[in-house]
Amino acid sequence: MLTEPDLDLIAALQIAPRASVATLAEALDVSASTVGRRLVRLEEQRILRVIGQVEWTARARGNPRHVWVTTEPGASGSAAKALARFPEVQLAAETAGRSDVYLAVHVPDRAEARELLAERIPGVPGVAGTHSELVLRALTRADSWRLHRLSEDQQKILSREQVVPDGFDADDVGPDERRLIGLLAGNGRITAAEAGRSLGLSQSTAYRMIQSTLRRGIVRPRVEVEPAQLGYELEAVIALTITPGAIQAVAGELARHPSARYVSIVAGTASVIHQGVFRNEDEMADFLTRDLAPLPGITALQVSVVLRMLRRYWLYREDGRFAPG
Repeated sequence: MLTEPDLDLIAALQIAPRASVATLAEALDVSASTVGRRLVRLEEQRILRVIGQVEWTARARGNPRHVWVTTEPGASGSAAKALARFPEVQLAAETAGRSDVYLAVHVPDRAEARELLAERIPGVPGVAGTHSELVLRALTRADSWRLHRLSEDQQKILSREQVVPDGFDADDVGPDERRLIGLLAGNGRITAAEAGRSLGLSQSTAYRMIQSTLRRGIVRPRVEVEPAQLGYELEAVIALTITPGAIQAVAGELARHPSARYVSIVAGTASVIHQGVFRNEDEMADFLTRDLAPLPGITALQVSVVLRMLRRYWLYREDGRFAPG
């Protein structure tokens, strides 16, 4: 179990993933050495990683897709493992409810989507059927989800090292920047010195490139910790059917809900997908029966409850931790 100081550190990193150890120590009112040891321990225990969330247009042509997979009886585990190995699969989980396996996939080019959705995924042994929805717009993603544990004063200290993105042109990304994107995707806290050595650039050049990449929003550093480690033992993917005039309003309200890790407007049989985390069944019941009730235009919903997470943001998971290696 994570300790209260561990949770405070994670909450601080959610606000400022690249904050220096000194700034984290100041915000948490502990020594820098204590913060450093705690951060190393969480990483060594495969509980925490700071990665870089790459903007969709810098990664591929076209948006991701939600895919629900129905399997033959007894085949959900083996099918989920096989599907998780596809390089296009960002997230793979065994689920109960609407489907047996839930995937989030992002293909490099729109032209490759047909082969993946119509041939490769259905061709996996044990797969009996599939259904997909195209993401049109994401209103919130995992980098915005927060543990609300820190005071306003603590948040102000951390905000000194926040970088507020101001947008970018996907066609204006050079070869060195693309190599840097790869480094930041794997290690969102990489230093200019480390990046410079890997890229064969001076530390000052690497620093300017990192700051430009972050400021333009090409990469957004984020903390990766399985929600169950933070006390959120239930995770669900909820597909809502909504009348057209209410889609934007409902999606906006859902994006502001404390449970929301990922909310998107989609094209398909559903209108909005809400990927949420909950501490227990009562909290999820309150969301479904109380929080959704006043929202206009919702005509139907389908729920897939996550039973086992195999892969999230291209990183394999095992028993609530990162898989070894």
